[in-house]
Amino acid sequence: MFNFVPSIDRYIFKLVVVPMLGVFALAASLLTLDKMLRLFDFVAVEGGPVGVVFKMLGALIPEYASLAIPLGLMLGILVAFRKLATSSELDVLRAVGMSYGRMLRMPYIITAVLMAVNVALVFYVQPISRYYYEQLEYELRSGALGASIKVGEFTTLADRMALRIEESEDDGTRLKGIFARVSNDKGQILSISAREGAFLATTDSPDTIILRLDDGTIVQDTGNQSPRVLAFTRQYLPIDLPAIEEFRARGDAEREFILPELLRIGWNSGESEARRDASQASFNFRLVEVVMMALLPLLAVSLGIPPKRSTSALGVFVSIVMVVSYHKINQYGEDLAALGRFDPVLALWGPFVLFAALIGWMYYQVAHVPGGQAIGALESWFAKIAKRLGRLFGRKQPRRGTEASAPADQTLPDPIPAE
Repeated sequence: MFNFVPSIDRYIFKLVVVPMLGVFALAASLLTLDKMLRLFDFVAVEGGPVGVVFKMLGALIPEYASLAIPLGLMLGILVAFRKLATSSELDVLRAVGMSYGRMLRMPYIITAVLMAVNVALVFYVQPISRYYYEQLEYELRSGALGASIKVGEFTTLADRMALRIEESEDDGTRLKGIFARVSNDKGQILSISAREGAFLATTDSPDTIILRLDDGTIVQDTGNQSPRVLAFTRQYLPIDLPAIEEFRARGDAEREFILPELLRIGWNSGESEARRDASQASFNFRLVEVVMMALLPLLAVSLGIPPKRSTSALGVFVSIVMVVSYHKINQYGEDLAALGRFDPVLALWGPFVLFAALIGWMYYQVAHVPGGQAIGALESWFAKIAKRLGRLFGRKQPRRGTEASAPADQTLPDPIPAE
C-alpha cells in the first residue's frame, strides 16, 4: 500500500509514530486521572450519579488533546532522531548525502496532519465541549441530574418540606428511618415518621415524585387545636421537585466561541472595547499555539542529537521545559491582551518570533555547523555535575595494601614456652 513512499521515509515514520502515540497515551492518562479524582469528589459532595463523571471527562478530552498533541509530536520526533544518532545510523545517512531537511520530510507530513487536527480542536470542538462541561457542572450543582438525598442530613425540597433519611439500601430503592416535616399556606404542619419507604416516579407529571411510606405516624399541628395523631400502614406523599433554571447561553467566556464568532466579535466596531480585546486575544492565542507546531520538528532535531560518544538525555528535559514555558508565556500574554494592557499581536506574536529565532539558531548549529551542538555548554555542564554527584554518592572501595603488617626488618619475639 505504501510502496510509493521511500523506505527511509517509512522507517522514520515508524520511529516517530511509536513514541508519539506513547506520549499521547501517557499525557492523556495523567491529565485524565488527575481530573477524575477531583470530579469524583465533586460529584460525591453534590450527590450526583457516578456516570456524570465520565461525561465530564469526555467533555475535557479535546482540551487535553490540544495540549498533548504538540508535546507528543515533539517528543516523538526527538526520540526518533536520538535513536538514529545513538545507533550511528544518522552518521551513515549523512555520509551518503542525506541532509536533515530530507530526513524531516516525513516528520513534517505528520506535523501538517496534526496541525489540521489541532485547528479543528481549538477553533471548533474545544469551545463546544467546554460549554457542555460547564452545563454538566451547573446541572449537577442545581440537581437537574438527579442528585440524591444525602443520608443522615436534612434536605429541603420545594421550600416547604424537610426530609431526613437514616439509611439507604439497594442503591437507594429502599429507605429506612424516614422523617418528613411538611407545611402549607394555611400554617398547618405535618410531622411524618415511617419505618421505611421508597421514591416512585410518575408518568403524568415529571416535576413530581411520590414518596411511599410504610408503617408510620402522622402528627398534624393546626396551631389552634391539640395536634392530631394518625397511624398508617402505607401512605403516599407527593413531592414537587424544585424548578431548575435553564443554563446560560454559550458565549459567557471567549474560550466558548468558535472561529467565526471570534472573528465577528473581535473586529466588530459595534462591540465594546473590552469584548473586542478579549476576542482578539483568544483568537491570536489559539492561532499562535497552532502555528508554533511547525517549529517543533526543528526543535526536536536540535535537542534530540547528543554529542559524540554521549548518551545524555538532557535534550529531552530541555525540550519539555521550553515547550511548557512557551505555553505559559502565551497564556500570560493572552490574559494581558484580554485586559487591554497590550496589543494582542505584540503580546502573543512577539514571544513567537523570539522562540522561532532561538529554534532557528539551534537547528542551524546542528545541521550546518560541523560538530555544532545547540546545547553544547549545557551538556558539558551537566556532565560535570553528573560526575561530581557520582563521586559524592558512589560507593567508596577500600584501598588495597593498607592492612597493618610488621616491618620487614623487625624480628618478632619468641613465643613463651608453656610451663
